[in-house]
Amino acid sequence: MNKKMKNITVIGAGTMGNGIAHTFAQKGFNVSLVDISQEALDRGLGTISKNLDRMIAREKITEADKEDTLNNITTYTDLKEGVQQADLVVEAATENVDLKLKIFGQMDEFAPADCILASNTSSISITQIGAATSRPEKVIGMHFMNPVPIMKLVEIIRGYSTSDEVTKSIMDMSIQLGKTLLRLMTILDL
Repeated sequence: MNKKMKNITVIGAGTMGNGIAHTFAQKGFNVSLVDISQEALDRGLGTISKNLDRMIAREKITEADKEDTLNNITTYTDLKEGVQQADLVVEAATENVDLKLKIFGQMDEFAPADCILASNTSSISITQIGAATSRPEKVIGMHFMNPVPIMKLVEIIRGYSTSDEVTKSIMDMSIQLGKTLLRLMTILDL
């Protein structure tokens, strides 16, 4: 767990997912963006590109920064392929408990054993999500605020089994992204 995280996978290219991918990619991480269709991925990349153009217009970044950010993102329609090299996976799929539990089961099966699995959920129990995996100690909530590239707040949510080491890693990662930790709470609902 002490290794430096460099490869980030984001599940879902919608509003939250593309914002999370944008944020990590702009900070120099290798980002794998996964969604069920190429059309969804293309829309997500289009949104990232437009948001970067707005940053260029405001003289916050350069055209070269935009190209570097976009070059840090690789897209996948196959979840297995998209998570194989991940140090951290951030799930940002639709807020549906059955869908999230299914995705976490697949991420658990295909991601490296030392990979941290995070959810951007704001309403589903991290304890429940972690129980759908064989690594509940490596499952955590990493709830970004929208729009992700602009909003500084991120909420870190521990599940009942989330380890202190994973919590510290994700808190440190959030600070590295330039985010402010909103609050840290433990969900004890089984």
